[in-house]
Amino acid sequence: MSYQITQPNQFIHPISIGPYTFANNLALAPMAGVTDRPFRILCKRLGAGIAASEMLTADTSLYHTRKSQLRMDHNGESSPRIVQIAGGDAEMMANAARINVEHGAQIIDINMGCPAKKVCNKAAGSALMQNEELVAQILRATVQAVNVPVTLKIRTGWDRDNKNALTIARIAQDTGIQALAVHGRTRADKYMGAAEYETIRAIKQQLSIPVFANGDVTCPIKAEEVLQHTQADGLMIGRAAQGRPWIFNEIAHYLEHKSLLPALAIQKQRAIMCSHLNDLYSFYGDRQGLRIARKHIGWYCKSAAQLAIHCQEKIEKSRAQIVRATCIKSQLSLVHDMFESLEFILSDANAELVA
Repeated sequence: MSYQITQPNQFIHPISIGPYTFANNLALAPMAGVTDRPFRILCKRLGAGIAASEMLTADTSLYHTRKSQLRMDHNGESSPRIVQIAGGDAEMMANAARINVEHGAQIIDINMGCPAKKVCNKAAGSALMQNEELVAQILRATVQAVNVPVTLKIRTGWDRDNKNALTIARIAQDTGIQALAVHGRTRADKYMGAAEYETIRAIKQQLSIPVFANGDVTCPIKAEEVLQHTQADGLMIGRAAQGRPWIFNEIAHYLEHKSLLPALAIQKQRAIMCSHLNDLYSFYGDRQGLRIARKHIGWYCKSAAQLAIHCQEKIEKSRAQIVRATCIKSQLSLVHDMFESLEFILSDANAELVA
C-alpha cells in the first residue's frame, strides 16, 4: 500500500498517493467551469496541496475541441498533474485514462460525485452509484489500464434512502483505487441542505487508503471539526474557495498553529483578484476571458463585502457595472476603481477608530 502520513500533526500534514508526496492534505475539489489551470495554480500558491483538473469526458473523440484542449492544458503546472475523467463505459474510461497518461497525467481521478443532470443523464458522475457492478467494472478497467495511481470521488449515495457509499468505497479499495474523496451529500441532495459526515466517518473506519472529507468546509474552525469527527486523512474544498482561494492558507495555519489568521487585507484581496483576472485573459484570450472572469469577479466581490460590511451596497453596484464591461481593459479598470474606493473608505474608517 503506497500511502503514508509523513508528519505527526493530527490534522495538517504532507500526504503521499502512490509515488507522489503532496505538501499538505488540503485538496481543491474539481469543479467544471471553475478549476481551470489559472485557478488551480492560484490555489496551490495560496496553500492547496492537491488540485485536480476540471472533469474531462471519457469520449476521446471530443478531445480535439477547444473546451477539451483547454481542460487538458497543464503548462506551467507543478507535478503531479491530476486529470479527472467521467463516463459510464468501462472500456471508454480505460481508454481515456491511457490517453491522458500519454499526454502527461500522473494521477487519474474518476468522477462519480457530480450531481449535474447533463452528466447523470449520460449514466456518469454520481448516477453510477446506482449500479455497483458497473462501478466495479469501471474502476477495475481504469486501474488496470494505466501505471499511475487512480483515485475516486463519490457522494454518500443516490438519495437518502439509498446510501451505498460504504459499499462503493470497499469496491474502490478492492479494485486498486489509491485514494477516495467523499462529498457528504447524496446525488438527490445536489448542494441543498447541510453535508453529513457520519457516512464519511464510517468509510474511514473501514478503509486503509486515504479518505478526503468534502462538503461545507467553509472556514478553519469547521475544517478542524470535520477532521476531528470523520478522522479523515484530508479535506477537499470546493465552493468555499470561489472568490476566496486563500482559504487554504487560512485552514493550514489554523490546523498547525491553532490560531486564526487576520482577515486578508483588502489590498491583498485586490492583488490576488487582479492577478487571477490577468491569468484568465491570457489563458482564454480576450473575448472568452472577459466572459469567464465575470463569475470569479462576483465571488471576489462577496469576499470583499465580508471585509467591508458597511460597503456592501457600493460593492454590489460596482459588481453590476464590472460584469457589463465589454472589453478586458475596461473590466480590469473598473475592478481597480472599486478596490481603490474600498481601500480609501476602509483606511478612513480605521483612522477614525484610532482617533
